[in-house]
Amino acid sequence: MNRRLITGLLVAAATAMAAAPGWAQKKYDAGATDKEIKIGGISPYSGPASAYGTIGKAIGAYFAKVNAEGGVNGRKLTWVSYDDGYNPAKSVEMARKLVEQDEVLAIFNVLGTPPNSAIHKYMNQKKVPQLFNATGATKWGDPKNFPYTMGWQPSYQSEGRIFAQHILDTKPNAKIAVLYQNDDYGKDYLKGFEDGLGEKAKTMIIARQTYEATDPTIDSQMVSLKASGADTFFNITIPKFAAQAIKKAADIGWKPTHYLNGVSSSVASVIMPAGAANAMDVITAYYLKDPTDNQWQGTKEYKDWLEWMQKYYAAGDLKDSNNVYGYTAAQTLVEVLKRCGDNLTHDNIMKVAASLDITLPMLLPGINVKTGPDDFFPIERQQLQKWDGKGWVLFGKVYGR
Repeated sequence: MNRRLITGLLVAAATAMAAAPGWAQKKYDAGATDKEIKIGGISPYSGPASAYGTIGKAIGAYFAKVNAEGGVNGRKLTWVSYDDGYNPAKSVEMARKLVEQDEVLAIFNVLGTPPNSAIHKYMNQKKVPQLFNATGATKWGDPKNFPYTMGWQPSYQSEGRIFAQHILDTKPNAKIAVLYQNDDYGKDYLKGFEDGLGEKAKTMIIARQTYEATDPTIDSQMVSLKASGADTFFNITIPKFAAQAIKKAADIGWKPTHYLNGVSSSVASVIMPAGAANAMDVITAYYLKDPTDNQWQGTKEYKDWLEWMQKYYAAGDLKDSNNVYGYTAAQTLVEVLKRCGDNLTHDNIMKVAASLDITLPMLLPGINVKTGPDDFFPIERQQLQKWDGKGWVLFGKVYGR
């Protein structure tokens, strides 16, 4: 065999191997190597929203499970998570540290609308994924202007419209009082609610009160709302204030039809501190299986979650739905990273995140994670549930598309 023929065969063989999946060229951005994927997080481990801090801990615990089982395509997940105290200025500082010093591949599941808003432009300027934000603000679904940002949970506006529709269906002459946090989170929920009521919003909403996340209590607002004569209450608050509102309503003898935003439906961080009896008949909307709901506790999905909690997050509260949230959000990210294969670049992560159609074990039946290049709203369906004194009881249809 002559030298030219041998050379030709070698070139052909090398070309074939390079084209084969196992020989595909590896592509990495900062934060990814053959052995590691570094993911950044920012959570309120302290401050007024500290009830949500357990989500960041749950994510770390899920990553520990993945690592114990061999990692993601053989790579160890490293979770670098900092406390911002729900302070947007601190969020910016932590994001810069994660991107510029720690060199994470992506920032994942940052908690809260104000913190995410503060780093929104920065993350897109840096072209580093701000992925699966732990907030339902509508602006996370804007791939044209912010291609490196994506939410995860249902949007606040869609949830607000669900509550409005239920009121119109069941209590069309309701006199409504609204309490909301004075920022993008509160205003987003309120906009969806008003849009859902349509023209009737002007006459049906008879009282509004706001609070700041840094306020100590919302007692005076609750007294004012009761005095308005409202018979229906839309409670747009984070857990600390949601518990206060439920308890204060009971203390002052105000018994409106009470709608509570889903981000504060945790039994452990809201209902129990407020008093289970005080929360009787409160209505909320959700998309995850509640860990206190007996109907799930015999299922494989719940048993797998429980086993994970006991083995990897023993300090976590088994009654806290935020631990189901962290578990399920982390599963979503791990699925994206698996599908990225050896192409662990910022752009490919966003490309894969924008092509999902998956079901996850602790999502409610009929609810899935679905995205597209022009659809950055992964979860868009929810179901109403009512507190019966012992747990949340699902009722009615699944809303959304």
